[in-house]
Amino acid sequence: MTPNGADLAPIGLGIAGLGMAGAVMVHAAAAHPGYVLKAGADPHPGPREAFARDHNARAYADVTELVADPEVQAVYIATPHQFHAPHAKLAAEHGKHIILEKPMALTLADCDAIIAAVERHKVHLVVGHTHAFDPNVRLMRDIIARGELGRLGLINSFNYTNFLYRPRRPEELDTSKGGGILFNQVPHQIDTARLLAGGVVKSVRALASVLDPSRPTEGSCAALLQFDGGAAASLVYSGYDHFDTDEWHFGIGERGSPKPIAHGAARRSLASAKDETKARTETFAYGNTAGALPQHQPHFGITIVTCANGDMRASADGVTIYGREGLRDIPIPRGGSMPGRREVLDDLAAAIRTGKRPVHDGRWGKATVEVALAILRSSREGREVMLEHQVAVDGSPG
Repeated sequence: MTPNGADLAPIGLGIAGLGMAGAVMVHAAAAHPGYVLKAGADPHPGPREAFARDHNARAYADVTELVADPEVQAVYIATPHQFHAPHAKLAAEHGKHIILEKPMALTLADCDAIIAAVERHKVHLVVGHTHAFDPNVRLMRDIIARGELGRLGLINSFNYTNFLYRPRRPEELDTSKGGGILFNQVPHQIDTARLLAGGVVKSVRALASVLDPSRPTEGSCAALLQFDGGAAASLVYSGYDHFDTDEWHFGIGERGSPKPIAHGAARRSLASAKDETKARTETFAYGNTAGALPQHQPHFGITIVTCANGDMRASADGVTIYGREGLRDIPIPRGGSMPGRREVLDDLAAAIRTGKRPVHDGRWGKATVEVALAILRSSREGREVMLEHQVAVDGSPG
């Protein structure tokens, strides 16, 4: 059997939420041999109708109808963050396997409720997509685990984007409802650092900033994570649409396609938008986004990993190692589906077909949420925050 179960009947997949994240996953699933798109759900008629037309699939206005569809075996949930917990529990109650977009939930109690529902109804859960699924991150993890570069000492991840000035729904600018960078963007960095360092964060010290009163949620942060075993991670993120880190990543965008570097363009475009919610749907929802295979590997800003015998970072098409003998590149084949999302789908298929535990299960997702909440708490209270609910890559408690 192939790792993704492609030699068996494809898994019937439903997409809950056809916005930006859902649109990308639709394209990835359509190109994946282990899945067949059966249904989608979205409150907006435009993306719903485009999805039904393009994939000869059913489209519903409500998630409750999607999870009741008997041909849907698994559901990818990309609804607004405040609905992740109720929608994940609803899917589990209907016996559906789940891919749940980050963040898993907004509270640890909601994470626990999802875990309990998944276990009670004996379904599988993968929490993602985050950029920890990217092939270059997984390769770096393998290099660390093999000890090829010696002991891990430091992970330095920094990303400067236009995140806060893309069109937003009102709740996306409200931290209490999962808005801002700490629930939307920084989890990519947290999840990546945790995967590279083994998973168990011992403590967090951070400072997050709200620099624009018209966008009243956290738009930048700096965090220091201390890991079990002695490694540290420095995470820096800014979504204020000034500097763009992709300028330092070969002019390649987050998903792996070349992009023009246009500092401040999102701010200027937003100034002319009369209805941000409408503009967001018209710009990013399914039917308005391209589904072509990207030309290069995805990435999330710049991540540099320091070990005893060398450094490494994601390159345009793989991983570059800076060692004692100079530098060398390790290329990664792109494959026939969207890298990063393909690995999310692979992991769920492996769990369904073989019972193999995915690294990014419910307890892993909860641990990443704990770090995000600790960053917020550390910033607000001005102190180091110790963590209690961490798990290692192998699933053992921290």
